[in-house]
Amino acid sequence: MIYLQLFISFIQIGLFSFGGGYAALPLIEHQVIDVNAWLSFTEFTDLVTISQMTPGPIAINAATFVGLKMGGFLGAAVATFGCILPSCIIVSILAYVYMKYKNMAVMQGILKSLRPAVVSLIASAGLSIIIAAVISTSQGYLEVKYDMAVIFILAIILLKVKKMNPVTVMVICGVINTGIYFIL
Repeated sequence: MIYLQLFISFIQIGLFSFGGGYAALPLIEHQVIDVNAWLSFTEFTDLVTISQMTPGPIAINAATFVGLKMGGFLGAAVATFGCILPSCIIVSILAYVYMKYKNMAVMQGILKSLRPAVVSLIASAGLSIIIAAVISTSQGYLEVKYDMAVIFILAIILLKVKKMNPVTVMVICGVINTGIYFIL
């Protein structure tokens, strides 16, 4: 019975959680705390923390975590499958439609008009992260974190000019930031 409950709960989360992981959190919280009482609120906050520390989307990590807690390995598999099934079906249908109609002028027009919007969304997210990393608002005024700005510029140079591996650049920047933390 628990396996069916896990599957139904996480298929609902997978079906209705549009907008990414953070948008799915209220739905996950409702299912695992309010509806099924599988976790306490403290355990839920721990779940969010663990989901952020591990690779993968929050909803899938949450499904695996809750499924493992409630039904062992099989519960984790059932909950995770329920969470990803709606996306797999929707993406498969969209891929079929795209492959069938990709050469039509209307489809090309739609895709062409969506590209600038997608680029602007990615650029907006990137700019927000850069601003949050480099500019601090403390005591009512803006403060530039020069060390973070230097690390950002160094990372761009290493990635674009030196063509370094992104993982290597992240390690280098992490070591530099750790060194700055302990020096200052």
